[in-house]
Amino acid sequence: MITLSRARLTTLALALGVLAAPMANAGPYDGRATVLVTTDGKLMRDVPEYGSVRIVVDTQGRRLVLDQWDTVIGFEIPAWQYRQQRGGGDSDFDRNRGRDFQRDLDRDAFPPVPRRPRDRFAEVDPDWRIERRDLNPTTGTVPTGRNAPAIIEAPDLDNPAGPATVQEPQAPKLTRAQVAALQVYLDRNGVSPGVIDGRMGSNVRKALEAWREISGEQIDPADTDLILSRLAADGGLAFTTYTITPEDAAGPFIASVPSDYADKARLERLSYTSTLEMLAERFHMDERYLRELNPGVEFDRPGVQIKVVETGEKKTAIVTRIVADKARKQVRAYDASGKLVAAYPATIGSASTPSPSGEVTIERVVRNPGYTYNPKINFKQGDNDRILEVPPGPNGPVGSIWIALSKPTYGIHGTPDPAKIGKTSSNGCVRLTNWDAEELAGMVAPGVNVSFVE
Repeated sequence: MITLSRARLTTLALALGVLAAPMANAGPYDGRATVLVTTDGKLMRDVPEYGSVRIVVDTQGRRLVLDQWDTVIGFEIPAWQYRQQRGGGDSDFDRNRGRDFQRDLDRDAFPPVPRRPRDRFAEVDPDWRIERRDLNPTTGTVPTGRNAPAIIEAPDLDNPAGPATVQEPQAPKLTRAQVAALQVYLDRNGVSPGVIDGRMGSNVRKALEAWREISGEQIDPADTDLILSRLAADGGLAFTTYTITPEDAAGPFIASVPSDYADKARLERLSYTSTLEMLAERFHMDERYLRELNPGVEFDRPGVQIKVVETGEKKTAIVTRIVADKARKQVRAYDASGKLVAAYPATIGSASTPSPSGEVTIERVVRNPGYTYNPKINFKQGDNDRILEVPPGPNGPVGSIWIALSKPTYGIHGTPDPAKIGKTSSNGCVRLTNWDAEELAGMVAPGVNVSFVE
């Protein structure tokens, strides 16, 4: 039996499953014939309409069929391989293939189709794993990025005896889809990169450091095969599709979030301002990135399909100690054995309103909290000089979670501005994204120790 290499199974195209169909004028036993199949190995019964799809060639030479969302809806394999994978016997066709059949398998030219759920979809970034090749045989493009060949410079014509020099290709610049896939992988494993935005910022680097401490493994962000294979094996690839529901579009929403606390206090609830904002938070995404992935989409229309990231389930563990690391701008959660189990980018205090120092404990966890503004105890905001009761909501001053600490008025909480986490200051508390605060809240209990370290 010939075993095909696992690494070759991790291309983006082979992690998807939708429809597939036989190529026109292709006899099923013709050695040159090809068929379009799904990733569960079934033939595509309906050929896509002209203009509704496009064909690209990946870095292994396979022809992939992409729809308007850049989602792979099928790929082309030789008819002989389709027959072999479907359990065909030792037919004349198989015997006639002979050495050619064995040679193609040895070259691992066409990996077998993996099994996966039908309801998963994924993005194909054409600058990531797929080269846009001109399908006209008279033209073509030269591979770039990680797959680019070394560039050999010809000898100087004035010095023909001089040896040719070889320049190694430069390290590839990561595409936003690559970075987003890495962010999703980290997010699923409890080392939060903050908002998923496809950008390699400080929060991603902190998450990579935390993952190294948890697993002992240092991940190369450019190791796309590793990241994709792990995503595919646990929860599906980074991107999926979501259909906006009537409930999503209905809200309720508020027109805008007032900056003045007195104006906040007049509202019934500090809700989301739009379906876009709500969905971005649900999928742990930066609003601008969500819009960029879905150009021209009206997010307030039920029934519209959008492309989002697949974040996975919340981390579960029993946390017995938390470290609020001011220098790292990170909250780190440990279990009873002292092992790091989760880490989150955080905004921890400011020069004017510093966070506590030393040891405190968690007193209680409040979900969907309101907020009491008291200028005599906390801070002075604008012209407000009296106590104000600010209503709850994801756009409230403390977001959707309040983890009260034993030092009065201080806590670990969510935020209405997730994109700013780890990059701005707070009014003395520890601020996380709403989804990170909710995940942490599910792993702690009153009495858990919280250490503030410099």
